Order: sequence, then structure tokens, then C-alpha cells
Amino acid sequence: MVEKVIIMGAAGRDFHNFNIYFRGNPRYRVVAFTAAQIPDIEGRHYPPELAGPEYPAGIPIYAEEDLAALIREHRIDLVAFSYSDVPHVEVMHKASLVMAEGADFILIGATYTMLRSTKPVIAVCAVRTGCGKSQTTRKVCEILRSRNVRVVAVRHPMPYGDLRSQVVQRFARYEDFDRFRCTIEEREEYEPLVEQGITVYAGVDYKKILEEAEKEADVIVWDGGNNDTPFYFPDVHIVLLDPHRPGHERLYYPGETNLRMAHIAIINKVDTASAEGIELVRQNIQDIAPTADVLLAESPVIVSDPENIRNKRIAVVEDGPTLTHGEMPTGAGMIAARKYEAACVVDPKPYARGTLRDTYARYPHIGPVVPAMGYSPRQIADLQETLNAVPCDLVLFATPIQLTRVVSLKHPTVRVRYEYRDHGRPTLEEALMRRLPKIFGRH
Repeated sequence: MVEKVIIMGAAGRDFHNFNIYFRGNPRYRVVAFTAAQIPDIEGRHYPPELAGPEYPAGIPIYAEEDLAALIREHRIDLVAFSYSDVPHVEVMHKASLVMAEGADFILIGATYTMLRSTKPVIAVCAVRTGCGKSQTTRKVCEILRSRNVRVVAVRHPMPYGDLRSQVVQRFARYEDFDRFRCTIEEREEYEPLVEQGITVYAGVDYKKILEEAEKEADVIVWDGGNNDTPFYFPDVHIVLLDPHRPGHERLYYPGETNLRMAHIAIINKVDTASAEGIELVRQNIQDIAPTADVLLAESPVIVSDPENIRNKRIAVVEDGPTLTHGEMPTGAGMIAARKYEAACVVDPKPYARGTLRDTYARYPHIGPVVPAMGYSPRQIADLQETLNAVPCDLVLFATPIQLTRVVSLKHPTVRVRYEYRDHGRPTLEEALMRRLPKIFGRH
């Protein structure tokens, strides 16, 4: 008998699991996807061009809130959980709901959906959203390029728009962001790498993406999303940990899986974390991944005009996913505001517009900062209106992109960036040399 399946997702891992594990498999028929975590991604269809000939009408995508009713209506046999950065206990709550409705619940093994590349792959992953993957990816690319290695970054999927036009996306110029109608969240991941001169691939079909990336790369760097596992088998698996959230490496899916597979475990942000937090993370690495190389790293803030912050009333904008499902109350922007002695940080919540009000209600842990939510034109407009309504002298934005390219602000702005910095030895370059002697030994 053919098993009827629902894939629980968030517009990324779910599509990859379908493409690699379920598409063309006569044992299964996928009835629906459900969507969570990302605003306004339900109500679409996974198109027939991507779903294959077994699905001439495509596959509908529903809100996760409809899951129980969908199981009953379609007499579903199997539900495949396929998104990331979820507490272990929450995964089991979802499993309990599914099983109570009479369906099986599965987590697909990390290696079942990994593709093999003809080129060496360095994967940069994490145990939580907001650990510092992006700046680490940039550092890895910098190290490789300094040795005349051609490097291409492949980014974890963020297909929040028209899936037909996002099968394979290549980003090498700013014009490409407009061509693919990128959201703020997409630009935050792609723009800093393109600024560095690195070509970035992303999209929906990661087999086709790999084939294209291999044509122009000596080494592929997998730039992970959330705390998800890589889509490609890594020759070196780097995993970031955050001592500001000590213990989370044991508590979130699939972050713990990443740590158990790590070749290099990096305790990041040691310049701002407590000694107790750093030591707990170190102990957990020893327990969970005793063979991993352990590195310490800093994530220093780099401010374009620090003197302009002093004694000013500041509105702080932080990276959206780090604050929302990453569960951080503040980020690098707040660190910079305190370091450079802002007079005060103005609480933006009384001035929030539209969808931003909904975000604060859904994530009450967020501190007196503005999450850079921009998954849709409406959210971008609400972000702009909110920032212009806050009574401040300056907007301090700690997003990875030049925010003023996306929103028009009436207040002066100062940009905060953060980069990877080794803290002692071994350095990241030394660890990579040990793990990839063939790559580093020939240059």
C-alpha cells in the first residue's frame, strides 16, 4: 500500500526532504506540506514542475495549525517533521499530536538527504540560530581565497516567493537580489558574501544547484541556516556554539545532531560571554563530540561611526531570525549601544506598526529593539513606518545588509557589523589545514 504523507516544514528543509526522499518514491504519496516559523508562506502550492509527474496539480501548503484536521480528513499514514531550531520537548509535543490522530511520526536521518559532491565541501552549521554562522562562512571563504582556491558558497534554502522562479538562484551582483525579489532575510545572508566577491547559490532543487556550483568551484562552502544539518556530505563539518545560551546545544533539534557530527566545534562570542557559560559549553562538547577540535572565537562589533552614538537616543535594529525563533532578547546592536555609551535605547514597542505588533505579541521575550522583519513588502513597509515613528536621534542597525537600501528612514543611521576573530589557538585556518591537508598542502 502507498503511504499518505504530510511534510511539516518552514519553506526550506521540507522541500529538500521531498525532493530527495519522497519524490519518485512509489512507497509514498505526499498529500500536503504544512508551514510554520516563517510568516505568510502557507497558502501556496509546491508546483507540479518541481513535484514531478505524480503530482500534476502540485502539492498544497497549509498552516501548521491545520495539521490535526488534515490527518483526519486525508487519513494520513505518516508525518515527516522537516524544519529546524525547535526545542526537543516541542518536537515531542508535535509527535504526540500526530500519533494521537493515528499517524506515524518520523525524523529523517541527517545523512539520508545529503548529496555527495565531486568537490570538497566545508559545512558551516550551528546548534542554534544566531550563533555566528555567517561571519564564520565569510572567514572560511577568506582563508580559501587567500590560498588561490576558487570557492562558491551554497546557502541553506530561503524560497519564500514564487517557487518556480527559485529552482536555482545564483547571486554575484546586487542586481541579482532585485531580479529574484529577495526578502530582507535573504539579502542578509547573500549580500555580505557578494560584497566579499563570493558567488552564492540557493534555491529549491539542491541537486541542480550542486551541479551548477561545481562548475565554478574548487571547494564548496555550505552556509547553513538555523541549526539545520547540511544538505551535502561535508569533508569538514564546522559547528558554532553560543555561550550566551549555554546548554542549548543539548536542548534543540537538530542542533544536537550537528554537534554530534562536528569535526570542528567553535565556541563563539567568548569576548562577551561569561566564563561560566563558556565552560558549560566546553563541557558539553567534551561529552557530546569528544573527537571534535575545539576552537574559541570572538564576534566583535564593528561600527561605522561610533562617536555618533555617544549620548544619543537610539533605536536599535537587530537581525530578525536571531530574535524570533533564535530566542535572543537583543543582539549586536544592543552591545554596540552600550559599548559606545548611548544616552538610552528607546523602546520601540509602543510605536510598532502592523505586522511588527504581531511579531512582538508572538515573541514576548524580545527586548527594547526592532527585529528586522522583511519577509514581505507589507512587513518591510511596517518596519519602515515603525522606525520613522520612534522618537530617537539615531537608528543603529545591526543587520548584515545595508538596511537603507531597503527602507527609507528619516533619522540618521549608523551601521553595526560583526566579524569572525580567532581567540587563541588553534586558529580556524590551522584547524582547516589539519582537516583538509590536500587542499591546503598544495598552495
